[in-house]
Amino acid sequence: MLISISVNGVSHSADVEPQTPLLWVLRDNLGLTGTKYGCGIGICGACSVQIDGKLQRSCTIAVSEIGDASVATIEGLSAHSRYPLQKAWIAEQVPQCGYCQSGMLMAADALLKQIPSPNDEQIDAAISNLCRCGTYSRIRLAIKRAARVRGERHGATV
Repeated sequence: MLISISVNGVSHSADVEPQTPLLWVLRDNLGLTGTKYGCGIGICGACSVQIDGKLQRSCTIAVSEIGDASVATIEGLSAHSRYPLQKAWIAEQVPQCGYCQSGMLMAADALLKQIPSPNDEQIDAAISNLCRCGTYSRIRLAIKRAARVRGERHGATV
């Protein structure tokens, strides 16, 4: 079945079964391999994307459920890692093995869109992604750094 989907502001068509998980359409049909397969049951968060701005696990949602919604993947943040959150990730040396980072960044971006200056408790509550390397303290620092940069750009004091 031909499915139409908007990803990172671009319309795509994929000839897939309607129940195919969004993750596999992104990776196998659209070549957007930044979104990772981790557990396949929506627990680890490696496959996190945003659907109409809301964080979703792409391994547990069928492509047919997307409808007219807009999907954002890690490739949509910035092609050259110039997005403030990505810069903060690098500055705080968050990535270790890197496998969870795409999903972690998408979760952090969704959090900052909802809460522009989150505290530790809000970060811990919002970021349910798993990191085998255990860089959670660095993740908190990077999210706060990105929040400060965003606040400075918008004239706010953070």
